Amino acid sequence: MPEDHRPAVSVRILLAEDQGMMRSALALLLGMEPDFEVVAQVAAGDEIVDAAHLSRPDVALLDIELPGRSGLDAAADLRTEVPDCRVLILTTFGRPGYLRRAMEAGASGFLVKDGPVGDLAKAIQRVLGGETVIDPALAAAALGAGPSPLTPRERDALNASVDGATVSDIAVKLSLSESTVRNYLSSAIGKTGTRNRMEAMRAARQQGWL
Repeated sequence: MPEDHRPAVSVRILLAEDQGMMRSALALLLGMEPDFEVVAQVAAGDEIVDAAHLSRPDVALLDIELPGRSGLDAAADLRTEVPDCRVLILTTFGRPGYLRRAMEAGASGFLVKDGPVGDLAKAIQRVLGGETVIDPALAAAALGAGPSPLTPRERDALNASVDGATVSDIAVKLSLSESTVRNYLSSAIGKTGTRNRMEAMRAARQQGWL
């Protein structure tokens, strides 16, 4: 039987969403659910762990694309630093690669944002009961897509390519030689079947590999 992590009192929820209107609306709707209490709201990924230490939530609802740090990276941090907090990833982008990375980061669930709040409330209760909750359509797509072909360093090099960064800029940022950066970028371009690093970055993001 799965271990039951449901608290005896109100379910304490941390909400990470960078769009203020969406965050406020979701907090309001969740606050109307019986036995739910939104104890922390943050707009940036690098605020999540500190907020969790202060508010001690039972569940963290994390968007993926956040300023400062992605929700996927923050999920991995929470697993280590606030292990009693269950994580549900909520995203507009139902990309198979995101689901795989969320599970690797220790998330207990992955849902797209266009579902009704009642389904989200049920998902929260289920993960607190020890279950893993995944959007069914996305789970099927992830199984068919396979794992990301990119190595961690290739992902780092592509991520560092945003805003027209030069090879020299990327080398400084990653503390690597320029030749090593070129090798990582060339490999990533080959694996994504694209013509240059900007196309490779876009293709990798579309798959949820970054």
